[in-house]
Amino acid sequence: MKEPVLGQVTAVLRGSAVPFSSRPGSRSAIAKQAVTGPVCVDAAGVQGDEQGDPRIHGGPDKAVHQYPLDHYALWRSELGHLPVLERPGAFGENIASTGMAETDLCWGDRVRMGGVLLEVTQTRQPCWKLNTCFGLPDMALRLQRTGRTGWYYRVLEPGTVQAGDAIALVARPHPAWPLARVIEVLYHRALDAAQLRELAALPLPPSWQKLVARRLEQGTVEDWSRRTDGV
Repeated sequence: MKEPVLGQVTAVLRGSAVPFSSRPGSRSAIAKQAVTGPVCVDAAGVQGDEQGDPRIHGGPDKAVHQYPLDHYALWRSELGHLPVLERPGAFGENIASTGMAETDLCWGDRVRMGGVLLEVTQTRQPCWKLNTCFGLPDMALRLQRTGRTGWYYRVLEPGTVQAGDAIALVARPHPAWPLARVIEVLYHRALDAAQLRELAALPLPPSWQKLVARRLEQGTVEDWSRRTDGV
């Protein structure tokens, strides 16, 4: 059976870690540039891509970040003309895509783009560096509130990918959990115990397991301000 196509790669992007903002010691590779032709992708992510803070970014469960180019028009309609939205890469993504969004992909989905097999591992938890990139003090929170966060993959089979490649669905082990539902529970139904218990049954990365367990045990939501505001 032919694998159903979810969307298409519009651009493959990578960036170098450089000093970022006026905060001492802060580095970031969020400013990524599109690459021409096939690009190698392995367990560490897109070849040549860097992370400013490897404690938080990158790693096998966040090897590749995809963001829908379809969201850009919505952001432009809400924010007006911003130079950062003129081309792919505004959100620090490795894969800019069309034809798919958080409603179209489920937790644990396996997708093939070009010669690479990927597995959805988590949605993005936006951080304060987006505030700096967009010149808006609440841009990270805007992503969080709207659910337009993008998502991460781990690499199951390395290979090459390039602009124009189809993104095909290979397997969907958790069809009841589209990423939009995950985001809804994470940020808008944050203390819904029944939903959290269902979420906990998914193959979550260790940091997410701790987050969900803490909410269930303590009945409180973690403080987002350090991540979203940088304070």
